[in-house]
Amino acid sequence: MGKVEDYRALLRTLDNWDDFLLQESRLPGPRANLELAYAVAWEGNEEQFLRLAALGPEEAPKNTAQEFLAVCGVMGLGYLAARNAGEHFSLLHQKASDPRWRVREAVALGLQQYGQTSMAHLLPLMDEWSQGAHLERRAVVATLCEPVLLQDPSDAGRILDIVHQITTSVLDEANRRAEAFKVLRKALAYGWSVVVVAQPALGKPRMEQWIASHDPDIRWIMKQNLKKKRLSRMDEAWVEAQLALLE
Repeated sequence: MGKVEDYRALLRTLDNWDDFLLQESRLPGPRANLELAYAVAWEGNEEQFLRLAALGPEEAPKNTAQEFLAVCGVMGLGYLAARNAGEHFSLLHQKASDPRWRVREAVALGLQQYGQTSMAHLLPLMDEWSQGAHLERRAVVATLCEPVLLQDPSDAGRILDIVHQITTSVLDEANRRAEAFKVLRKALAYGWSVVVVAQPALGKPRMEQWIASHDPDIRWIMKQNLKKKRLSRMDEAWVEAQLALLE
């Protein structure tokens, strides 16, 4: 069994998970115990997830073991929806703007699991979120720019439209020094490369449109994507030609 399956089996033997999660969180530290978080998301229930997700920044500050509890709760809500065992998208929407980056990432990880079972429902939800504030838009990019969700050309086309729309919003941004804008920009700086590699015929022409932009943030976003090895492995000559245009 893999590590996630080992944790799942162990969790089934425990009556109270909190102490174990705190002990095995690997926080504070550079990387939380995501294998354990995945196991919790699969094995937990609605009551547990809601209790843990309710832990805010005061009770569970960033880079603490307590934050890991909140991560498990938020991720679990997405997995819960994937199991048709409860939908708490309004709470996930709220957590997409959480000041703790790990909690925001947990939103994306949970929604990706939901998308593997119901892209027909996830995409309209993401389209709605893409009209929101910076961190809501960032959640959309982080969720949808995932290879497992881009395998169907029809879904990939809709994802491209959504990412294109979010990129367009950069042009109208007035306060480009805002921290939330920088977080969104960082997500776009890798998201395009994931979409293009998954569906080159659809993605390359769209990306080329943005490479021709004179907006400095758009050009930075495109240049960062072109530096990703996944794009060079796909078509090195194309990447070199596009980088030359940006230069």
